[in-house]
Amino acid sequence: MGTSYGLIEVSGIVAAIDCLDAMCKAADVELATWERKLGGRLVTVIVEGKVTDVKAAVEAAVSIAKVNGHIFAAGGVIAAPCGETRRMVNLSAQRLAGKKNPPASGS
Repeated sequence: MGTSYGLIEVSGIVAAIDCLDAMCKAADVELATWERKLGGRLVTVIVEGKVTDVKAAVEAAVSIAKVNGHIFAAGGVIAAPCGETRRMVNLSAQRLAGKKNPPASGS
């Protein structure tokens, strides 16, 4: 879709979904992938889109996190990700897709 990544890291899945919702409503971005660490206590959400949209989306996530009292750990924008960064995000997305589509029983 786009040429940039926006990343946020918050405490908990509910906060991550709340922030993702704000990001997608604020700008023309799409979820690229997400990761849970520490048993879901830290969640990183990565969205993709044009750099201006990604910046607006990250700003919206920071704002909604503050308004709703979520613990916001970090956020950032990568305007022109290198090939290795794209590869890392794609690997994460593939792992996520694999979890959504488990093999059929008996295969």
